[in-house]
Amino acid sequence: MPDLDSRENVEQFVELFYQQVLADPELGPIFLDVAAIDLDVHLPHIKDYWCKLLLGERGYQRHTMNIHRQLHGKRSLAGPDFARWLAHFEATLDTHFTGQYTEKARRIAGAIAANMEQGLEF
Repeated sequence: MPDLDSRENVEQFVELFYQQVLADPELGPIFLDVAAIDLDVHLPHIKDYWCKLLLGERGYQRHTMNIHRQLHGKRSLAGPDFARWLAHFEATLDTHFTGQYTEKARRIAGAIAANMEQGLEF
């Protein structure tokens, strides 16, 4: 299995991950109905975000916490939402990728889920 050591592999991961998340009966509506994401706009941002985190690329310049605070104002995000997100993230890694960058992504995703959950508590 490949590692998340190139933009091509990171982009493939993001696409596979979002297939799972958007098909999830709990998470899919948050992305599609509440956040009303346009996948043609959203996925390139997410690919840039993970390329920044994993590969040090500089393409992503948005503030993720502010974006999620706005979403949280529309539909409260709680621990179970982040746990489901993380479970899909890890399942996608386990099924399709392995290696040093994959493990780095796993650690980062765990920290992101915990930080988002803490940061959105009012």
